Formats: sequence, structure tokens, C-alpha cells
Amino acid sequence: MALTVIQYPKCTTCRKAVKWLEENGLAFESVHIVEQTPSKEQLAALYKKSGLPLKKFFNTSGNKYKELNLKDRLSAMSEEEQLDLLASDGMLIKRPIVTDGQKVTLGFKESDFSETWK
Repeated sequence: MALTVIQYPKCTTCRKAVKWLEENGLAFESVHIVEQTPSKEQLAALYKKSGLPLKKFFNTSGNKYKELNLKDRLSAMSEEEQLDLLASDGMLIKRPIVTDGQKVTLGFKESDFSETWK
């Protein structure tokens, strides 16, 4: 199955991930995270398949995260509220998210990509 890369094209980390995928001959479909923000249901599925804590799905270095003071508020929010918030604004989501429908990687770390996608 081809990969789906949910990314923000201007993001340096996303560009590195895309370059790695291309250099390794992997076909993928690109989804613009702001123009086509994943739905709450999609995010919930990605979160469950990733095996990562939900807080890892937040772009903690983003301006929106800081503006909303999420560093202090996130721990008091339910999983449901966090998913609603993530689905409300693509800029809140850590990127890129790469998936083949079964496996999910979040962000770009060459060793993780080699292990998961090669």
C-alpha cells in the first residue's frame, strides 16, 4: 500500500521526510495538513495505531500551541477534547504524519523511518 504523508509543505522537517521517502524510492500521496486537516476520527485512528501518547500529536513548537497555552492546559483535557482541538486546526498537529494504514510515524527521525518504512 502506498504511503500517505500528512504535512505542511513549508515545514523543514516535512521536507526532510519527503526527501528521504523519495531517495528511498517509496511512493506516497501528500496531504496538506492545513488545507485538508485530518478529522477527529482520522486522528483517533492514527493515534491508536501509532502507540504513542496523544500529547505527542501536538506541535509543541508551534505558535498556536503557545498562544492557547496548551503546555499548561493539555493535562487537564480529556482525550476527546484533545482530539477535537487537534482536528480544529492543522497547525496544532505535529508533522509530518506518515502512514500506510497500519503503521504510523510522527515527525521525522531517519532511524525511525529506516526501521518503519524500508
